[in-house]
Amino acid sequence: MEWNAPMLWWLATGGLVAAELATGTFYLLMVALGCAAGALAAHAGLGSTGQMATAALLGAAFTAAWHFKRARSPRSAPADFNRDVNIDIGETVHVDAWAADGSARVRYRGAAWTARFAGMGTPAPGAHVIVAVQGNHLRVAPAAPH
Repeated sequence: MEWNAPMLWWLATGGLVAAELATGTFYLLMVALGCAAGALAAHAGLGSTGQMATAALLGAAFTAAWHFKRARSPRSAPADFNRDVNIDIGETVHVDAWAADGSARVRYRGAAWTARFAGMGTPAPGAHVIVAVQGNHLRVAPAAPH
């Protein structure tokens, strides 16, 4: 079996894809696309300089495009406050009384939880909305009146 240029490019592409799967570094896929472009350039009959230039330019372009796309994307909220990560955020609990330190014991999902006040002003008993879950504490704010 002859190790020709396209085969080497495809092996490099496969190696980069495997490395991405092992590390989770999405940028490696962009470099792998550059190697795939180098393989296509080799299939088209370009010389080694043309193959390298194609792979380098397209790999860099794909990497830069992905970087700028991610930079423009909105950042997700931290996991403590992110409803996509924690389904408890946005749920309502009832606080019977607040302790002097700004904490309260509430029943939620059949268990007793420590709730900490995260709203403005002085905490008052009543309905509260979970705004964050930090460890085993619920951060709550007053619920909007219906």
